[in-house]
Amino acid sequence: MGKCEVCGNEYDKAFTVTRGGESHVFDSFECAIHAMAPLCAHCECRIVGHGMEADGKFFCCAHCANHGEGMRPAMRDRADAGASGILGI
Repeated sequence: MGKCEVCGNEYDKAFTVTRGGESHVFDSFECAIHAMAPLCAHCECRIVGHGMEADGKFFCCAHCANHGEGMRPAMRDRADAGASGILGI
């Protein structure tokens, strides 16, 4: 049984995430995201997915990247291009 590093829950289905040579034990993806996902430098949400990076800062989307402090509006993502995705957007 593993003990979650975030909430302290002891759970028989706990799992280990290894990044950069460090291993961490969690009982849920929610706790893993809380502990390991980077924060958007603009809106401060947790970045779950690809996100964007510019000048050593992480952003959740092109909108935030283009509105971040000192950023110039040059970053784009597929949503800006009007790409039709699985949700039909």
